[in-house]
Amino acid sequence: MPTPMPTPPHSPAVQLTEHALAYLHSAALRAAALLGVADHLADGPRTAGELAAATGTDPAHLRRAMRLLATRDVFREDSDGAFHLTPAAEPLRSDAPSSMRDAVVMLTDEPFWRPAGQLADTVRAGRTVFEEIFGAPYFGHLERVPEAGAVFDTGMAGLAESENGPIAAAYDFPATGTVVDVGGGRGGLLRQVLLRNPDLTGILHDQESVLGHHLLDRPDLTGRWQTHSGDFFTAVPPGADVYLLKRILHDWSDDDCVRILRACRTAMTRPGSRLLAIDAVVPPGNAPHPGKTMDILMMTSFNGRERNEPDIHHLLTTAGLKPSRTLPTHSTLSIVEGVVG
Repeated sequence: MPTPMPTPPHSPAVQLTEHALAYLHSAALRAAALLGVADHLADGPRTAGELAAATGTDPAHLRRAMRLLATRDVFREDSDGAFHLTPAAEPLRSDAPSSMRDAVVMLTDEPFWRPAGQLADTVRAGRTVFEEIFGAPYFGHLERVPEAGAVFDTGMAGLAESENGPIAAAYDFPATGTVVDVGGGRGGLLRQVLLRNPDLTGILHDQESVLGHHLLDRPDLTGRWQTHSGDFFTAVPPGADVYLLKRILHDWSDDDCVRILRACRTAMTRPGSRLLAIDAVVPPGNAPHPGKTMDILMMTSFNGRERNEPDIHHLLTTAGLKPSRTLPTHSTLSIVEGVVG
């Protein structure tokens, strides 16, 4: 058996080179997701040749892409040249519980990676240059290009699937009443909340084009939900007990966030009504945190940002709400509660 080559020393030059080429890991991950490689490993390890025959690809090129992913523990190549699923690769299966395949495709799609390549321009301008690239702001682009909108909707649903259960479990919802999921997409979070709280009813609020693909029409939720189309900058359904804003505020500037929150505050007419701002809460210090990575995406493709706790408290206060408490969840997101002051 040949002696393994030693790992090159991690000099500053090597470290910077690896950082500079990190986008190739994203490219390889996107290719694996689009090709459905993980699906073909569900029944056991297969060689690059076998995978290439199953996916209609070139075996040598496929092996090289998977070899790179294996350096990040996404797949593993054994001494016989067969590739295995790893815990990190399992969620790439399209049939996996909380599959991340669609989320990976969305996060590596053109509307995200092209503006990221012009981060220097964004930093100079103090705003996203998305419109200069695509001819419209992000959400306007999705309306003009239905294929991109479909990638976003399915990707966000996939990204949310691993978060919704832990978020719903982390908060003590009222025993009875109504929950409004503002900008709730396909309703994955609202579905989890209703399943865990059988005497609650829910309203899924979003654009009509999104609501047509909701996930609430299931026998155990019959009669407990309704959809409501509208613009959350203008108004949201009034008179509910709890308002959810999951991964909404981070898409927008402070001024736009206050408009959304004020629309919610106007709707909060019931005594004891609460608003839950559910986003990454960025901690201080230099340690890695998913919110710090996502913050760059918010800067390059949107004019939003991830915020720390004082930032979110400031938004709530400006909109006429009183910050109450912050609850961590078993996900990368936290719940910041606001009440009527």
